[in-house]
Amino acid sequence: MVFSSNPLSLSVPDPTFDTWLRDSGYLEILDQHTSSAAAAPSTTTTTTATGLFISFFSHALTLLSLFTLNPFSKLTTDDFSGPTLYWTRSFFADHGSYSFPSGFGQARLRVNENVKRYARNYASLFILFFVCTLYQMPLALIGMISSLVLWDIFKFCSDRWGWDRYPVIRQVMVRAAQCVTAVILICLNVQMALFCALGVSYTVMIMHAAFRKLTPAKQPSRSR
Repeated sequence: MVFSSNPLSLSVPDPTFDTWLRDSGYLEILDQHTSSAAAAPSTTTTTTATGLFISFFSHALTLLSLFTLNPFSKLTTDDFSGPTLYWTRSFFADHGSYSFPSGFGQARLRVNENVKRYARNYASLFILFFVCTLYQMPLALIGMISSLVLWDIFKFCSDRWGWDRYPVIRQVMVRAAQCVTAVILICLNVQMALFCALGVSYTVMIMHAAFRKLTPAKQPSRSR
């Protein structure tokens, strides 16, 4: 016997059922339910060309709408305190763990949940992209190292001559070090390396979060 996507459809309407799934934390079931509802055959008869055009236009709008989302709206500092999930088993997984979002609602659900779940993985990817960008831009790498050396020298001088006892002098030296750091970063194009890394990592994060299917937060352990 084959059940419909909503087994309580005789007594509970789909919007109420979806709300219950969301409030109960069964987001992976809600994701599957949304995909099943979108994949249900339509009774409207259309030509092949019209159907392909509508499908292409719908997919294009969904892709464009991804960049209107705010993936950090539900992100908290606690999301970075947990352990980093496994890259091969959880983050990348297999090809069956990905599907095109059926619409803007499902894309937003996936992005909000996956960004929270894989926050540490996305942060690691940003660091990796930033390091690779610095490797491709030697001047930016020199500027980054010079800035770190400058502040290390500042800390050494502060400890050596006790600038903490002279708040005014310390404040003046901090402002001077900040101005020198800004000049170094701007002249050696460190900001360009940062913007490139941010752009690439943000695009990868949005695309992965939108196409990655939702899975239970805790995978059930296999019985021996």
